Amino acid sequence: MFTFDEKSTLSLLKKLVETPSPSGFTENIMAFIANELKAIGVPFKKTNKGAVIATIAGKDQTRHRLLTAHTDTLGAMVKEIKSDGRLKLTMVGGFNWNAVEGEYCQIHTFSGKSIRGTILMHQTTVHVYNDSGSAKRNADNIEVRIDEKVKTAAETRALGIEVGDFVSFDPRFEVTGSGFVKSRHLDDKASTALLLELVRSLHEKGTELPHTTHFYISNNEEIGYGGNSNIPEETVEYIAVDMGAIGDGQASDEYTVSICAKDSSGPYHYALTRQLKTLCEDENIPYKIDIYPYYGSDASAAIRAGYDVKHALFGPGIESSHALERTHVDSLRATAQLLYAYVTSEMLD
Repeated sequence: MFTFDEKSTLSLLKKLVETPSPSGFTENIMAFIANELKAIGVPFKKTNKGAVIATIAGKDQTRHRLLTAHTDTLGAMVKEIKSDGRLKLTMVGGFNWNAVEGEYCQIHTFSGKSIRGTILMHQTTVHVYNDSGSAKRNADNIEVRIDEKVKTAAETRALGIEVGDFVSFDPRFEVTGSGFVKSRHLDDKASTALLLELVRSLHEKGTELPHTTHFYISNNEEIGYGGNSNIPEETVEYIAVDMGAIGDGQASDEYTVSICAKDSSGPYHYALTRQLKTLCEDENIPYKIDIYPYYGSDASAAIRAGYDVKHALFGPGIESSHALERTHVDSLRATAQLLYAYVTSEMLD
């Protein structure tokens, strides 16, 4: 019998989103994942690229399943230290600069020190710049105002800040009384929290799975190659657990689990997608089937890498993706229910 532990899931999600992890700067978050799995008592291994793969043995050890979620997020790196001591940035991952304008951030130096700052337009002051509202939000105009007494590039460098330092965005995690979860980086830390909670529940209850199942926490999805290696050769089915895209013309919402039939990589495996739909209907799980026009996943990365697997994708519906994101506990619950129904079901022939 499956029970969704809302309190534990939200507590874990808060810890995940508050651990900075832009793609390429994921050592701390992956150490956190490893410690969670150690505490649960499930065996896992680390890949050379930094991912973590936990495994629960099942009755059938010849045909495996793999589920993945990613902990890497959008972020930036220092591109240039300006003459006035402020920083120019280069994006890590795909987003629009206006999505982070005005956000508090941390600059992570190579020495291990973190320094606070704010991401702003150079022309922010309306009393000085008559184009403060119309100037392009781009890498030329966006900069980081450092929260230290610096007025020159030399003074900034004296703090230990250099080109190549990572910059992370504050998440601003909040759960409202009406059940909404608001935060940056719900893509894909919401799914990561759900996978870890699933592993915890299966292990604690001693649930016997019909097939050996791997739980792959990847750390390079936002830059395109998170889950495209180290896939056990016995893997037959590969599920990416990732956000559902919400907007005009989309079926996904914040209250159901979103099953992706097609994204920019092409259609997902028809029979496996149909099985997910059937599981939702049999278990009375609220769901939507959708197409994400500008989207790729760890599952599509695995297919591009040449793996012979059936691939599918589902996850919680996330509003305003790659910006100030939001979902609802109803969507987290529905996704958790489908996860449990899937891993405890028999594999299709």
